[in-house]
Amino acid sequence: MNEKHGNIKTFIAEELEIFGGPLYMPENITSSRQELDPLNNNDHLALFNNEIKECMKCPLGSTRTNFVFGVGNPDADLMFVGEAPGEREDLEGIPFVGRAGKLLDDILKAIDLRREDVYIANVLKCRPPDNRDPNKAEIENCEPYLLKQIELIKPKLLVALGRISAMTLLRKKDSLTAMRGQVFDYHGTDLVATYHPAALLRNPNWKRPAWEDFKRIREIYLKKRGEQL
Repeated sequence: MNEKHGNIKTFIAEELEIFGGPLYMPENITSSRQELDPLNNNDHLALFNNEIKECMKCPLGSTRTNFVFGVGNPDADLMFVGEAPGEREDLEGIPFVGRAGKLLDDILKAIDLRREDVYIANVLKCRPPDNRDPNKAEIENCEPYLLKQIELIKPKLLVALGRISAMTLLRKKDSLTAMRGQVFDYHGTDLVATYHPAALLRNPNWKRPAWEDFKRIREIYLKKRGEQL
């Protein structure tokens, strides 16, 4: 406990002992107490973004246009994780924009959610050249940033979007088909895997199984929040 906090507690105790309640709080004391209020999650995420946005731990730092931190509700119970920013994300600094982002928004709407209700991020914060898969060194340098985001947001459920994201996070070489339908543990948080929206645009035949996945995601999400279907 710092000295200011201790002084305030002493003042409160003396006031109550002498005068009883209700407690009169001079304006300067009220202001001091407000100064002690903790930062909210949005503030913590903004500070963390500012801390890491100039990262140059791997060569991607020198080729990126924008550092793509993440977007959404800082207190989200549901968090989506892709593999890495694409060209549009690199240009705009926002994950899941363009056609794939619009499709993700539409899918969320279909399960009664909005982008503002969830949090969306990627394993990597910088775009790999030509949208190639992340390599081992890039993952090792960048995944701790994702872990810190998860620590701050405290989601109840993680959704890995796409085979590469799921393989990267779970350290598995299974097919997406084998990983779908299961609930995994990622550093203490439940994780499920489904198709990346970009993959659904390339192969419309996957939209039906993806819809089954998202209905199950909604079911798990609501159950964890203690809500009825």
